[in-house]
Amino acid sequence: MAAVTMRLPAVRAPLDSSAPRGGEKHLVAPGDTITTDTGYMRGHGTYMEDDKLIASVAGVVERVNKLVCVRALKGRYNGEIGDVVVGRITEVQQKRWKVETNSRLDSVLLLSSINLPGGELRRKSAEDELAMRDYLQEGDLISAEVQSIFSDGAVSLHTRSLKYGKLGQGVLVQVSPSLVKRQKTHFHDLPCGASVILGNNGFIWIYPTSEQKDDEAGGYTASLEPVPLSDREVISRLRNCIMALVTHKMMLFDTSILYCYEASLPHQIKDILKPEVTEEIVLEARQRLLDLEG
Repeated sequence: MAAVTMRLPAVRAPLDSSAPRGGEKHLVAPGDTITTDTGYMRGHGTYMEDDKLIASVAGVVERVNKLVCVRALKGRYNGEIGDVVVGRITEVQQKRWKVETNSRLDSVLLLSSINLPGGELRRKSAEDELAMRDYLQEGDLISAEVQSIFSDGAVSLHTRSLKYGKLGQGVLVQVSPSLVKRQKTHFHDLPCGASVILGNNGFIWIYPTSEQKDDEAGGYTASLEPVPLSDREVISRLRNCIMALVTHKMMLFDTSILYCYEASLPHQIKDILKPEVTEEIVLEARQRLLDLEG
């Protein structure tokens, strides 16, 4: 008979809402008045009514000089050129793959926008088109970069760099795209022994750090070797730490994930998602981030 964990209800103090240096975040709901100053310009997520600038979505007010916009806390991914994304192949079509990237429309990966095995950058032939399913097929996970945006808002991807391509064994975590912090690099080898790809589209891939990278296959071979238990435990702990950060709406980047991971070490993996444990480790991670900025 499986053990059942029971906890008595307890009054928990709310988390310290102190924002990182740079001022408090101004949160608004749809219909809230942002400002009555007519000197501001209307940006995304806002509209004008009776000389008032009003929020049309729930989110964080962002000001750039005189431009005011509201970044939605939840929503579909809106692609920007240069973004790193993690996606799943949903369909193989003529000279292209359709990819699910958590956006409003399916993204497109053209046959001409990939590296062939061996890292070849040559003109694709009819034989390559017939062999498309050998490279990527339905259900495969890939990492890619946004190459361009079509007029209807659909995203065109490319995997021309050898750091992109088919993903092997690991865990996929889906979060809100607004919680993924934009950085110079979204590929991180963490000192705990696992690596993460923080997709701008809200798909996060956690996988064991490989000792040597196999570039000969051009990113289209995936290792199916059994993953050691120690690596699986690290990956599971990282996954639960990310979910703990998401629960408290903290931004996800390499440092915040690592601090949360280190704070969780005294606890068992399965206990991390208990509300009182989640609160404890997130508070510790947040305090370390504030100390780092100070």
